[in-house]
Amino acid sequence: MTDETPRPAAPPVENLSFEAAMGELETIVDKLEKGNVPLEESIAFYERGEALKERCDTLLKNAEMRVEKVRLKADGAPSGTMPLDGDEDVPF
Repeated sequence: MTDETPRPAAPPVENLSFEAAMGELETIVDKLEKGNVPLEESIAFYERGEALKERCDTLLKNAEMRVEKVRLKADGAPSGTMPLDGDEDVPF
């Protein structure tokens, strides 16, 4: 039988920063990869991990939009866009 000690409630995913969500996701992946987690707990970890992944994706997309907004000219007209990874030297 497993330890029935109650665990502290995890903070709501929607309140986590990117770094906090990524850190928790890495911890979950590490626990699941080790394979010594009971089935029900594995399912709960998987569900939380999916929510954390979605949170990270959302925060990254928001950051990308903010970077694109910075690329506007002083008068608000677009000055072009460039890939965020810097692989290309030609504006789109």
